[in-house]
Amino acid sequence: MRTLRAAVIGAGHLGRIHARLLRSIDGVELVGIVDPLPAAREDVASELGIEPLDHHGQLIGRIDAAIVVTPSVCHHAVAMELIEAGIHLLVEKPLAATVSDAAAMVHAAESQGLVLQAGHVERFHPALSAAWPHIQQPRYIEATRTSGYSFRSTDIGVVLDLMIHDLDIALALAESRPVAVQASGLTVVGPHEDVAHARIEFANGCVANLSASRISFEATRRMCVHTSAGYASIDFAARTARSAQPTARQQLDPTVLGRLSPEEKGAMRDRFFTDVMRLEELPVEKNNALLEEQRDFVAAIQTGRAPCVSGGQALAVMQLAGQVLEAIAAHDRRATERTNDVASEAARTAPHVAGSVPAGPHWLRSTPIPTETRRRAG
Repeated sequence: MRTLRAAVIGAGHLGRIHARLLRSIDGVELVGIVDPLPAAREDVASELGIEPLDHHGQLIGRIDAAIVVTPSVCHHAVAMELIEAGIHLLVEKPLAATVSDAAAMVHAAESQGLVLQAGHVERFHPALSAAWPHIQQPRYIEATRTSGYSFRSTDIGVVLDLMIHDLDIALALAESRPVAVQASGLTVVGPHEDVAHARIEFANGCVANLSASRISFEATRRMCVHTSAGYASIDFAARTARSAQPTARQQLDPTVLGRLSPEEKGAMRDRFFTDVMRLEELPVEKNNALLEEQRDFVAAIQTGRAPCVSGGQALAVMQLAGQVLEAIAAHDRRATERTNDVASEAARTAPHVAGSVPAGPHWLRSTPIPTETRRRAG
């Protein structure tokens, strides 16, 4: 099998990591690193002994594949030029800044018969891989993903930056189309939403509650998936996974429980996760999720199979993210309307008091104190 010639487009924090890892894969030759900033590209090129380039067009005809790690708003423009040149792509998440751009990328790659993979790296997380076999027909998915402000991905909000990981996993686990989306969000440091919560109902009855924040003092990446056969919990940060399943299929009998003494109930509570629900710490492999993602990309090119997270799957995630953002905007409009309605009603029904300061922003104006009031005060 001939060597796969590849390059990384974008020499920022994540681009540097991609370049280091890609160079370590057997059968891959890392040709160069692209970035419009001379210091960024030359620093990575010097470290890895590869060629620094200032534009991705200089790679056309020299590479078979590329990893795109530019700002999200540039994904579409860069990807379309490389796809037109017949180059396979792994594009960091989100696939594009808009659904229409993502759809165009997917269509172009399919037309050319090229691999287009999205960088949803959590799909390769060893803790998720350990829990996945224990999740059958999920009914309820709950996820929390928080971090401090990284000052990266500032061109998008927290939905496309952080929540998109859990949107992707929820779609993959539910294996059903979303039929209802409710969401709310807050812009704190701006200009995009920094906090978001979404409730998603799927056609098969599964429900997902997802929360994300990038202004939190605590970093959290957790997910819990409930099924009729128990539940599985994943801590992406701690790289741990657990499952709990009932030891017997019959339900607890309230009549029998009512006859137990307080001591017997206490003993049952103490043994709940051994006698009633068997709690198991799942073995989690020690691997690098980003490296596994790259290996999947290379294998998809070499074998002709679809990657784990195809462009089509990433487009579905983008569409769901779009629904979440639309729901946030709708929630904001309703909240503004309610606030205005309350303010109008308060102004309409408020009693008028002679000599009082009128409500509104002009309350700061100097208002003379009535003579009678001054006389009483004196």
